[in-house]
Amino acid sequence: MPVKLTKAEDPVIHNIQAIAELERHALDKRTLVDRVTAVVTRVSGSTTFIAVHAVWFATWIALNTTWYSFDAYPFNLLNLIVALEAVFLTSVVLMTQNRMAGLTDRRAHLDLQVNLLAEQELTAMLHMLHGLCTHAGVKVTIRDERVQQLLTETDIHKIAVALDRKLDAD
Repeated sequence: MPVKLTKAEDPVIHNIQAIAELERHALDKRTLVDRVTAVVTRVSGSTTFIAVHAVWFATWIALNTTWYSFDAYPFNLLNLIVALEAVFLTSVVLMTQNRMAGLTDRRAHLDLQVNLLAEQELTAMLHMLHGLCTHAGVKVTIRDERVQQLLTETDIHKIAVALDRKLDAD
């Protein structure tokens, strides 16, 4: 009969809770500027923002082609306002992307650390399995070179150098 795990013991739930905690911590760590830029980016990336701008531009142009014109064609004031808005929005988006890139780098480092730990654990388990077989008198001949390689510790620096050489060659 399979053992029923409680929510606290379930590894999937535990992992989800750990990830959620990391995300909450990252959100809580944001500065006021980060929070403001996130809001501006979210609002300016919405369909409503685009629709409001389309209506605003159409109204501005329509109004300035009538007797009530205050910014006649070629709409220099409108061009100035739009250019200034573009500069600020671009800066805000770049700040948001920089923050997101930092979070992505952090997650990649965490992922690499977990992968390296998993590799070390698997190597240790292979050694234990080989030792148990030897202790039980089961003769294990390792003919496959890949299995022999798995029994050795992975040198991350050697792999990184080989990867860099391959990427530079391509």
